[in-house]
Amino acid sequence: MTSRPRSKTQVQTRDPAATRNRILKAATEEFAKRGLAGARVDTIAARAKANKGMIYHYFESKDSLFRAVMEKAYYDIRSAERALELDRMEPVAAIVCLVKFTWNYYLDNPGFITLLNSENLHRAKHIANSAIIKEMHRPFVALLQTILERGVEAGVFRDGIDPVQLYLTIAAVSYYYFTNRFTASIIFDRDFTAPDMLKERLEFNIETILSIVRCAKTPASSRIEQAA
Repeated sequence: MTSRPRSKTQVQTRDPAATRNRILKAATEEFAKRGLAGARVDTIAARAKANKGMIYHYFESKDSLFRAVMEKAYYDIRSAERALELDRMEPVAAIVCLVKFTWNYYLDNPGFITLLNSENLHRAKHIANSAIIKEMHRPFVALLQTILERGVEAGVFRDGIDPVQLYLTIAAVSYYYFTNRFTASIIFDRDFTAPDMLKERLEFNIETILSIVRCAKTPASSRIEQAA
């Protein structure tokens, strides 16, 4: 007796990990496009080829689903940073690499910025209830601290720099540009979306961050060579 072939839906529902990942991917796209308030669970279900019941089974609520999206978003950027192996680079090269990476990550992942904006509008109430967000950031802060300490020992960085404050500045000089480049283009009558302007801004960001961390005695010529 020939058994009936399983339907696509049956196969999908018997692979919980795949189903959960599809829902998470669809939710990320919807939240990144419309924010938490504008996103619809029905749309997420349709994109994930699932039903609302499955979404609530895996994530309990829309807010819990958004928290999972934020956790995945932070995990992705921190994982990409680890892959840079900054700890293997000379201190100046490591900082320059991190500035470039942050810029390019924001440029290539505009949805990440949208998700951050949405969570900040809600005063971070979702990630405040996350058990893993803080844990995944501790190694990154420790790594940045080590890079700064190595730079001090090498005589190229000044002492007393807070790694968290430094990273906030690295993120900010890129983040603000991307969240305001369209309005700034009108206000200042420049096309801040043009490739030459993006290149100019990245170079400015690198110089800005190096001016914060470097020792006053570091020659300008040496600084430029190290950044290159």
